Amino acid sequence: MINISNISHKYENEYVLEDINLQINKGEFVCLVGESGSGKSTLLSIISTLLTPTKGEITFEQTNYKEIKNIDEFRQKSIGFIFQFHYLINYLNVKENIKLAKEKVEEKEVLELLKLLDIEKLKDKYPNEISGGQRQRVAIARALINKPKVIFADEPTGNLDSKNSSNVFEIFKNLSDTGVTIIVATHDLKLAKNADKIYEVKDGKVQ
Repeated sequence: MINISNISHKYENEYVLEDINLQINKGEFVCLVGESGSGKSTLLSIISTLLTPTKGEITFEQTNYKEIKNIDEFRQKSIGFIFQFHYLINYLNVKENIKLAKEKVEEKEVLELLKLLDIEKLKDKYPNEISGGQRQRVAIARALINKPKVIFADEPTGNLDSKNSSNVFEIFKNLSDTGVTIIVATHDLKLAKNADKIYEVKDGKVQ
C-alpha cells in the first residue's frame, strides 16, 4: 500500500533521517517507536505528506507522492490525522466538530461514528465539558468521517492517562481489523505492542 524507498531528510546541514526503507500493507497497524528527537515524528510527517523529504521516494497504491497534483484533495479522500493535541474547537459541540471535517456529511454518519467510539451520549457536549480521553475519541471520529484508507497519529496518547491510552490503542487495533491502515508515532513501547509491526527509530535510522 505504502512503499518508502531510500528516504533521507535533513534540517539545515544535519540529517535527522538516513536511508529509510519500509513497506506498509493495507490494514496493518504499524508503530514507529523512539525517544524524543529520534526522528519518528519527522518520518511520520513525511509518510503522511505533511513534509517533503530531502531525498527518496514514497508511493501510495502505486502513485508516487511527487505525481499528486492536488495534495489537499488527496488528503481529504485518503488520509486521516490524529495529533497529541485534539485541536477541537471549543465553541462547537462534539457533533459539530466532527462535521467540520467533511463538506457534505449526513447526521447518520456522525452518529454511527460516535456509537462506534462509545461517545454517542456526548454528541451535544462541548470540548470543555468532556474528559481528555473523550476529547481524543472525538478527534478520532473526526479523522474517520471521510472514511480514510490510512490514519496517521502522532503521539496520540501523550496527554492521556494509562487507561485512556490503552483504550485509544484498542480502538486503533479494531480499526485495523476492518481494513484501515494505522500508522502511529509513539515513545511508549508498551502501547506499541498492540501493533502488528513495530519499527524503532533511533539516530535517524529504522531498526
